[in-house]
Amino acid sequence: MASTVDKPHQSPPLKTHKPFFLIQTSLRILASCATLAASWIMLTNKQTTLVFGIHADARYSYSTAIKFFTYSNLIACAFTVLSLFLAFILKNKAVDHSCLFFLFLHDLIITVLIMAGSAAATAIGYVGKYGDSHAGWTAICDYFSKFCNRTIAALMLSYLGFSIYLILTVISANRSSQIRV
Repeated sequence: MASTVDKPHQSPPLKTHKPFFLIQTSLRILASCATLAASWIMLTNKQTTLVFGIHADARYSYSTAIKFFTYSNLIACAFTVLSLFLAFILKNKAVDHSCLFFLFLHDLIITVLIMAGSAAATAIGYVGKYGDSHAGWTAICDYFSKFCNRTIAALMLSYLGFSIYLILTVISANRSSQIRV
C-alpha cells in the first residue's frame, strides 16, 4: 500500500452572501439618511419670539441634552457611512467571522448611541412641552411652537434611525453566530 501524504485539511471557501449585504447596505443608507436629517433639522432649528415683552431665542445649542442628541446623530451618520464602505468591501469577498463580529459590535454601539441621544432629547422635550411644576419649570412650547415642532420631527427621524439600527444589530448578531471559523 502506498503511503499517502497527509494534506492539511482545508475548508471550502465561504460563499459570498449578496442578499445579506444588499439588506445591510439598504438599511445602512436609510439609517444614515434618517440620522443626517435629524441632525440637520436640529442644527438649523432656531426661533426668536417675544416672551413677556422680551425677545427670547430658542436654539439647539442652549441645551446640553439637545446638543448631545444632535452630535450623537451626526456621529452615527458618519460611522454609518464608514460601515457602508466596509459592507461594499465585504460584498464580493468571502465572509469572515471576525469581520461580521466587528460589524455586530459597530451596530450595537451605534444603536446605543442613538438611543441615548434620543432619550436625552425626549426627556428635555417633555419638560419643554409640559413643564415641571415641582421644579418650577414652565412649558416653553407655547411660546416656541416652531422650534418644538421641528424638534419633534428630528426626534421621530432619530427614533427611525434607532429602529433601523436595532434591526441591523439583530441581523448582524444572527449572521455572526451562524458562521463558524
